[in-house]
Amino acid sequence: MLVVGMAGLNGLRVLSFESRRAKEIAQLIAHNGGVPIVAPATREVTTSPNPDELELIRGILNQHIHAIIFMTGVGARALVDIAERIGPRQQFLSALAHTRVVVRGPKPAAAMRELGVPITLNVPEPNTWREIIAALDRNPNAVPLAGCRIAVQEHGTPSLELYEELRHRGAQVFPVHVYHWELPEDTGPLKHAIGALVRDEVDIVMFTSRVQFIHAEKVAEEMGVGEQFKRALNRAAVASIGPVASETLRQDGIRVDFEPSHPKMGYLVKEVAENLAELLKARPNQQTRGS
Repeated sequence: MLVVGMAGLNGLRVLSFESRRAKEIAQLIAHNGGVPIVAPATREVTTSPNPDELELIRGILNQHIHAIIFMTGVGARALVDIAERIGPRQQFLSALAHTRVVVRGPKPAAAMRELGVPITLNVPEPNTWREIIAALDRNPNAVPLAGCRIAVQEHGTPSLELYEELRHRGAQVFPVHVYHWELPEDTGPLKHAIGALVRDEVDIVMFTSRVQFIHAEKVAEEMGVGEQFKRALNRAAVASIGPVASETLRQDGIRVDFEPSHPKMGYLVKEVAENLAELLKARPNQQTRGS
């Protein structure tokens, strides 16, 4: 049982489905006093140059794309790598520097800085489509939308609400998937973690992206424990990195107990540890173990 007053995560078992930064989140959980269970639920797959990507690259080179929204740092770098396969890298970067660049938060912003590409507009936290539209509405001179052909480097599922709002403001929207998410090649650790969750061997679950839940739910259903998986999440304490992931969880009937003050992994782990007693009060029937 939880020993109220002890620091940090108090020896509780914390499940994360993080993939690319799996080692880092395990270290964060352990550093904050938890027992990490990390089971990657996603795998980034970069596409080969497809017609949409080629059209986007040529559109930037020919200045037919007036603005581009980079949703992720991974996608921004991947687009440059694809462009380099079909022409000089610096030629593409020079053309991109003459395009209005909108970045959704710190990761694509960091990518642009590394590439030496000026940023026209940096969207503030929590970096959802709503903040993108609000930032564009506040800065009509920086990125005029009426008659603008604006590309969106997408990630995960299409941002249909974003497209609709951009079109409502007179923009022509050109969405392009530069990479997509698939399940890990080895789903053994993910299946083992789902089993542990269903057996109530997990105290806290942390989601750092919406696709983690989508993939974990898919694997749980393939294992024949889809409903048990969701019930187990509602018995554990669930922490979500931000509103996009939280919305997906809630739409599937999962209660979200905590969001950090900033949608970043370090804040998520640290603030869950700092607010542990209050977090677990919301789960009065939860059986947890102490250190």
